[in-house]
Amino acid sequence: MMRVRLSSIQVYFGALVAGIVLSGLFQSPAGWAAELKIAAASDLNFAFKDVVAVYGKKTGDRVKLTLGSSGNFYSQIENGAPFDLYFSADIRYPQKLVEGGHGVADSLYKYAVGRIVLWVPTKSTLPIDKGLESLTSPSVRKIAIANPKHAPYGRAAVAALEHFKLYDAVKEKLVLGENISQAAQFVEPGAGDAGIIALSLAMAPTMNSAGKYWEVPADAHPPIEQGAVILKRSTNQEKARDFLKFLQGSEGQEIMRRYGFLLPG
Repeated sequence: MMRVRLSSIQVYFGALVAGIVLSGLFQSPAGWAAELKIAAASDLNFAFKDVVAVYGKKTGDRVKLTLGSSGNFYSQIENGAPFDLYFSADIRYPQKLVEGGHGVADSLYKYAVGRIVLWVPTKSTLPIDKGLESLTSPSVRKIAIANPKHAPYGRAAVAALEHFKLYDAVKEKLVLGENISQAAQFVEPGAGDAGIIALSLAMAPTMNSAGKYWEVPADAHPPIEQGAVILKRSTNQEKARDFLKFLQGSEGQEIMRRYGFLLPG
C-alpha cells in the first residue's frame, strides 16, 4: 500500500513540474524582459555605462554590453557573433557589414565624432602645452596608443604624429594596447609616461582625477566618425531600434556630450 501512495505522489509532482515547464514554454516572449547584446568600441566605456544605466531604468530592458576594438568586433560579427547592435569607432565597419549583408541598411547611423588627446599622469612634469612635440623629450620612454591595425583611435594617433612629423622620432617608444581602453590602462597607473587616448576616456572621473590632457587639433588626423548598425541576425531588432532612438534623444545625447563626443548635426 505504501508503494502505491509514493507512486501517486510522484505522478502528482511530475504533472505539476510538467505544467510549470509547459507554461514557461508557451508564455509570450513579449512578457519577458528583453536583453540586448551590444558590441561597443572601448572609447564608449564610461559613456555607454551611463547610457545603459539610464536606458535600463527607463525601459526595464536588460543590456549586455561588451567592449573591445572595432576591428575585432567586425571580424567576430562576420563570423557569426550573436550581437544585436554594433557601435564602432569607425563608421566604415558598419557600412561594410551592410554591404556584406550582415547589417540592417536603414539602421546605419553616425552617432558621434571622437577626439584624441595627449594624456599624462598628474605627477608628470612633461610640458603638454607644447602638444605632441613634448613626446620627443628624453624623459618619455613609453607612449601608449591603441593598436592601429584594428583600433580607429590608434590610427588617429599615428596620423596625428605623422601630421606633426614626429612619428619617426617616437615610434620606438610606442606601446600598443589591444584597444583604446587598454592603452589608457597602460598609462593611468604610471606604467607609461604618456598616452594618446580618447577624449571620452580622459574626461571620465577616474582618469580626469588622475591626470591632465591636451586636445589634439581635429585637423591633425582624419575625423573619427563613429557609426552604429543593427545586425540582421538579431532576433531583437525592435528593442535594438528602441535603444538607438534613446541614444538619439535628449537624454542619450546629453550623456554623450558629457564625455566630449561631437554629435551629428
